[in-house]
Order: sequence, then structure tokens, then C-alpha cells
Amino acid sequence: MTQSIVQIESLTKVFDGKDRVVAVDGVDLELHEGEIFGLLGPNGAGKTTTIGMATTRILPSSGRIHINGIDVVKNPAEARQRIGVVPQFNTLDRSLTLFENLYYHCRYFAMGHGEAKARSIELLDQFLLAERKNAYPAQLSGGLAQRLQIARAIAHRPRVLFLDEPSAGLDPQSRLAMWSIVEDLHKEGITVLLTTHYMEEADKLSDRIAIIDHGRLLALGSSEKLKSIFGVRTVYELTLKSLEGIEIAAGQLRAQPGVESAEPHEHGLRIVAEKTDGLLPLIVEATKMQGLVDMRMQGANLETVFIKLTGRDLRD
Repeated sequence: MTQSIVQIESLTKVFDGKDRVVAVDGVDLELHEGEIFGLLGPNGAGKTTTIGMATTRILPSSGRIHINGIDVVKNPAEARQRIGVVPQFNTLDRSLTLFENLYYHCRYFAMGHGEAKARSIELLDQFLLAERKNAYPAQLSGGLAQRLQIARAIAHRPRVLFLDEPSAGLDPQSRLAMWSIVEDLHKEGITVLLTTHYMEEADKLSDRIAIIDHGRLLALGSSEKLKSIFGVRTVYELTLKSLEGIEIAAGQLRAQPGVESAEPHEHGLRIVAEKTDGLLPLIVEATKMQGLVDMRMQGANLETVFIKLTGRDLRD
């Protein structure tokens, strides 16, 4: 049996204030050593807050987190020795060169001068940045800056790497390069927890996937397992001219055999159907008052599983 390296038990985070917000609500997760674990959820689902607690930046309201046997709340400094973090936003030191960003990170983690220098050179070579070692972060493209952030995050040889939307804002070529980097780290035995807004990314990279919404865990398993358990045959995405009377149209469609759900959204209507025979003319008839502008049909994949569980797109 694969050994677990991250244990999250009954994790809860409540932000008190004028409007009390339960950002994470009793989440239980366990990451296996050496796996890539995808954490998916719409905006505001609790992904970043969960990572913030696991990486010692946010104190939990209740629950426990252990990384490689270390309680991150009781022993945050020791826990940080075992983790690397690439946040959503660029946190490179703009006043330091690429080499210096790596070197001083190594020194921060108690490496001597010689070891820190050797490790920095090693990483610049590994991430194909050696020719730019004297450049500054502002001179890098988004893809190269993200490479440096990942290199810095693993400079002290952590056991677990947290990647919070690592390909956000990258062009397709840079995104593919980032995927290759993550897969190489996986081969080295580093455990990776990945949040992403790209369903294809989660499907391609993740050994297992957890889907959360409103701070609660909705599903957990491999992509294939989730598709098998929660998969649906077709999702219809309708773009409509008007949303007037949309609830009536949605109700008419929900009453049709084989229609699992019909929910209005910002631009129209989303229909999830187990059976599609004869459904298309019924959709056209039900939405004739709203004016059908466009319709997109999608077969069963990880995105349809996500929509079925949350009722929202990953970016909603």
C-alpha cells in the first residue's frame, strides 16, 4: 500500500466578520507519497484557503494537517522544511537575478555558501535557465518566470510541492512546458498538490482528483473513476438572447425523460441529459421565447462530471 505523506482531517476555516464565511467545511484528504493530486473547484470553493492552511500561511479554525508526520500548526517551521509552494501570483524578488533568487532561497533554508551555489547552478541547468542566470525576473516571459518559481520552490528538496494554479495566464506553449516540468518532478518522487482552472490539465496530470465546492469535498478518485461514477452522456450549453421566463423554460425541460437538470446561468441555460433521443427539438421549442443564439454539446468527460457535481463551470 502506498504510504500517505499528507493527512488533512476535519479541516475547517471560518472567517468571522460582518458576513461570516465558512471557506473550508470539514474537509478530509490524504495524499499518497509520490502522486500528483488535483484539487478542483469553482472560484471561491475553498481551494486556495485549503492550500494556505496546509502551507502554514493560514491558521485553521479546527481540524488537523500533518505533512510527512509533522503537525503544521504545532510545528510550522519544521513543516516548511518539507514543503515547496508556488502561489497564484509571481513572488520572485525583482531586485535579485535569477541565480540570486535561487541562491538566497537555499541560504534561507540553512545551506552553506558552496552547497547553495551548487544547487542554484544545478536548478538553472535543470530548468533551462542557465543562459539567463544574470537576468532579472522583469526580463522574463510568464512561462520562464513560472519555471523559476517552481525551481525556487524545490531548491531545498521538499517532499511535497503545492502548485496553486501554476499555468494561469500562460500561453499554450508555456502551459505544455509547465506540464512537462510537473511530470518530471513526479518522476523524481516529489508529491504534488495541484489546483487548476484547466480541466484538461487536471485530467492529464493528476493521479487522483478531489472536487470541492462551498468548502466541502464532493468527490474523490482518479479521473477515470470519477467519469465512471458521475459521468453523464451530454451537456447542452445554450446561449440565449433573453433570460426572461428562463425558469419556465428550465422547468419544462426538467420534466422531459432523460433530463437530469436544467439550470439557468449568466448567458443562458445548461442542460445535463442522460438520454438525448428527441431532446433537441424539445430544447428549441422550450427556449423559443428567449431566442436561441448558440448551442454547444459536450460528451462525458471530467468537465461534465464537474458540472454535474457543482452545477457550475470551473471558472464560475
